[in-house]
Amino acid sequence: MKTLFVSYRVSDLARSLAFYTALGYAELGRVELGGGARLVLLTFPGEPAASLELVHRPDAAPVDVGTGFDHLAIQVDALASTLDTLTAAGLRPGPLQYPGGPQGPKTSWLTDPDGYRIELVEWPPGHPDGITAADFA
Repeated sequence: MKTLFVSYRVSDLARSLAFYTALGYAELGRVELGGGARLVLLTFPGEPAASLELVHRPDAAPVDVGTGFDHLAIQVDALASTLDTLTAAGLRPGPLQYPGGPQGPKTSWLTDPDGYRIELVEWPPGHPDGITAADFA
């Protein structure tokens, strides 16, 4: 088994698409569900498949991010330049942080238009992609 993608309900599809494309995602495809409801699948360039799904259901109850979801983590190659790019695109990422000390990963946080938190992570040189069992040895 493996995780396919994360799915977010969004209140304003155009606003959320503008945010996530500024973040670097590209639209892979759409599924029209009827009644104005739709799914939009997103991927980062170079990813083999969708990694994020935006679900817009205008006739459903309001979007509530307070359901136990904490955050989405996104790996970046160069966090400082990513923060510059996001700021130039009108997004408001937080400051560069070093939660594991100066030799550990670099992180920054931002929030999407519906209040979902996103953690941007740059691994130190030589660290494999993602978190593995080696990180807990």
